Amino acid sequence: MRDALSKAMKAFRYLAVCLLLASAFASAQNLPDAPINVLDKKFVALSFLSTAVTFSDSYTTTWARENWLAGKTGVCNIERESTYLYGAHPTPGRAYAVAAGKSVGSVVAAYYLRKHHSRLWSLPMVANALFGMQGTAQNMVMCN
Repeated sequence: MRDALSKAMKAFRYLAVCLLLASAFASAQNLPDAPINVLDKKFVALSFLSTAVTFSDSYTTTWARENWLAGKTGVCNIERESTYLYGAHPTPGRAYAVAAGKSVGSVVAAYYLRKHHSRLWSLPMVANALFGMQGTAQNMVMCN
């Protein structure tokens, strides 16, 4: 368990460093000082999509606890992929708190990048949505 957690944290650190370097290179360009409308339709739509997918992942993650409480076998009854976030038997409160933190973090990061004229402003929300889609799909296949 500790090996998997340390590998996940190491991968997360590499991802964070890559994102920081990419945003630094993108913001170092000589761009005009013209004001940019950060909260346009594209930003709001992507924020909504990313948040919705993240909450769907957290909702389907709670199925593991429901299966465990019902004593079901043959389906997932324990969280295996993200136990460091959700715990072995995720409660709805914890699952939705994780979703809220991930969503707020990705929207704030995208807002910062967009405000500072980065072309990669959508990367945090797209990554959040992709991880959420993968989690939702896996939970629907394994826990339903």
